[in-house]
Amino acid sequence: MAILNARDTISGQDGTAFATINGENIEMFYVKKLEAKIEKDKTEIKTLGRRGTQHKTTGWKGTGTMTIFYVTSRFRKMMIDYVDKGEDTYFSIKVTNDDSASGAGRQVVILKDVNLDSVIMAALDTDSTALEEEVAFTFDGIELNTIFTELS
Repeated sequence: MAILNARDTISGQDGTAFATINGENIEMFYVKKLEAKIEKDKTEIKTLGRRGTQHKTTGWKGTGTMTIFYVTSRFRKMMIDYVDKGEDTYFSIKVTNDDSASGAGRQVVILKDVNLDSVIMAALDTDSTALEEEVAFTFDGIELNTIFTELS
């Protein structure tokens, strides 16, 4: 029976995120939390001879959120470019999990054609010691460049 050793779990702090925006590679050191997921689109199908409803996958959509420290104006500038000029920016984000203490090794995922849904344009908060913002996005492609080592 396989057992997961605690030392092989992945620390959420041990990793990096880089965005490639208009050909420029930018370290996203201000990311506090990033999650991206793929959800399948499914159609319900009823057929003769079955009382139950079956499901057929017909596509997918990629969505995500980033919680970032409020220390960059880059995303606000991108939104203003869209508002003022109609220029919508698509970019990629490369996320690396790399906990050297884990036997699972590293994983590298590239989110392609990332497009921002919403950005906080201005913020103040007298109760906050560090301003944060949550940025929602979609993505239209994905690569799994490096995979975790299978643990046994």
